[in-house]
Amino acid sequence: MTMIDPATALRDLCGGAVALPGDEGYDAARQAFNLTVDQCPAAVVYPADANEVAAVVNAAREAGLRVAPQTTGHNAAPLGDLGRTILLKTSAMGGVEIDAANRIARVGAGALWEDVVDQAAPHGLVALHGSSPSVGVAGYSLGGGMGWLARSHGLQANSITAIELVTADGEHVRTDAQHDPELFWALRGGGGNFGIVTALEFRLYPLSEVYAGFLLWDWAHAERVLTAWAAWAQDAPDHVTTSLRVMQLPPLEELPEFLRGRSVVMIDGAVQGDPAVLRPLRDLRPEIDTFAMVPAATLARLHQDPEQPMPFVGRSALVDGLTPEAIRALLAQVGPGSGSPLDSVELRQAGGALRRRTPGHGAIAGIDGDFLLFMAGLVTDGQVGAVKEVAIKRVLRAMEPWTNRSVYLNFVEHQVGLEDVLEPETFARLRAVRARVNPDGLVHANHAI
Repeated sequence: MTMIDPATALRDLCGGAVALPGDEGYDAARQAFNLTVDQCPAAVVYPADANEVAAVVNAAREAGLRVAPQTTGHNAAPLGDLGRTILLKTSAMGGVEIDAANRIARVGAGALWEDVVDQAAPHGLVALHGSSPSVGVAGYSLGGGMGWLARSHGLQANSITAIELVTADGEHVRTDAQHDPELFWALRGGGGNFGIVTALEFRLYPLSEVYAGFLLWDWAHAERVLTAWAAWAQDAPDHVTTSLRVMQLPPLEELPEFLRGRSVVMIDGAVQGDPAVLRPLRDLRPEIDTFAMVPAATLARLHQDPEQPMPFVGRSALVDGLTPEAIRALLAQVGPGSGSPLDSVELRQAGGALRRRTPGHGAIAGIDGDFLLFMAGLVTDGQVGAVKEVAIKRVLRAMEPWTNRSVYLNFVEHQVGLEDVLEPETFARLRAVRARVNPDGLVHANHAI
């Protein structure tokens, strides 16, 4: 097969579910979640099962192309140029099976977290999903997976019990702790460098209700609230995970009237133990307090992340500690009077189980920082995007004394050299596995090794 006339071959392989440049459906098919990312692959294919995935891989090898798997298109920017890459969309490979007795979920590569949450809930079980129900399970899990139960249960990657994938030679394999344990280790946190995942199995946890919600203040109280939360978060028990955001909300009709066009400070989170743990935060007299016992399934939408594609810029960093000096430096950039154009600046609470290195963990054992800083700005045009990129860089420079060289790859929206951010031993092991199962880089990953 050559790309001089690829249509017939690719459409035969995937039952006609193919979009090529010039096709009417190509622009919709190539769209990433971040609409500022302009993906222009050689073709977009929608395989229905592992056999079709293997056929696409084999065809790509013969044509001298690469293959990049993608579910929803989150975190697509690091993929870079796709001109010689077939974009393999996994949306037709969904399906969720819940083994309630053994507390195990089996999902297809195209499954979204909403699918898992909805099917696990009737059994009183939860998964270690993140803050958005519309994120794909596979990519989130391979990159780590930090959600509302992270401080008690760790990263989702380390709850995976088995992975099925198609390797660069077109072989469909299953790996777990007993079958090719080095590949199993690499996949859990090492991203998509080792093959195209077709199915995952992972542990579920018993939880039917949780104490969750948010507290809200006007941003005039930003320094007072952030200072108190930072001190509280350092010593908080592992059964609570929270996030603090400084937000400048646009005057959109979709927002409640009391939030429309306002600048606020918000703390949201989940408590699996005694709700009294929140007393120091409630003593700060929030304007709004929605914390209550709620079905655990509602955690999927607690953060109110956008569920549809949108244009934005974003960067992240791991913060080792929020000293008074760090707080003042941050708020000088994004707080009241700063003139910041950023829509949201967030600090997610780490620590707890994210700091512990349990036996049998994957390539990414946890989060090497006390807080995860993430900044985002909505982009309405190129000039606005450039202004917000500058603002983000200013925040990163201001916070340099309190950040470390590590990263959390699921929140890294740009290309990084993994050899610079991973421990040398970890990087060396990942390179060895990649050289064995994807030696020529036929499988194109967003964070390449």
